[in-house]
Amino acid sequence: MTTRLEPGDSAPHFTLPSTGGDTVSLKELQGQKVVLYFYPKASTPGCTTQACDFRDSLSSLAAGGYTVLGISPDPLTDLEKFTEEQSLSFPLLSDEDHAVAESFGAWGEKTNYGRVSEGLIRSTIVLDETGTVTLAQYNVKATGHVARLREKLAV
Repeated sequence: MTTRLEPGDSAPHFTLPSTGGDTVSLKELQGQKVVLYFYPKASTPGCTTQACDFRDSLSSLAAGGYTVLGISPDPLTDLEKFTEEQSLSFPLLSDEDHAVAESFGAWGEKTNYGRVSEGLIRSTIVLDETGTVTLAQYNVKATGHVARLREKLAV
């Protein structure tokens, strides 16, 4: 059973390869509020909807002081293609061995159309400037998620 994060928990540190040829380290983001969203697969309908919603809401999230990072188990080449196709203006991080997703409680048993499997659980974790979890949402629905998140964050 994967342990899910709760508000007040310290976020696990990680460094992952990112679109644009960079690496992103949580440690380097200290001092910034961060929205980490975990999604199963680039270029699928739900993940495209969610990514485009984040893209379209980026200015209001940034105005609220939030940095947005998308994390999936996709290889970097797929993420680069997805970023280009959808004109995404925030980094997507590749977690191919899903170790980061596991450490955040976003990997485990899930049910899809009545079938149980193990995989990435669509999740959003919000961190404050110190890397402390302020909001942890698991099994989120792609459609309308970003609007609900913005409402919770008051941005």
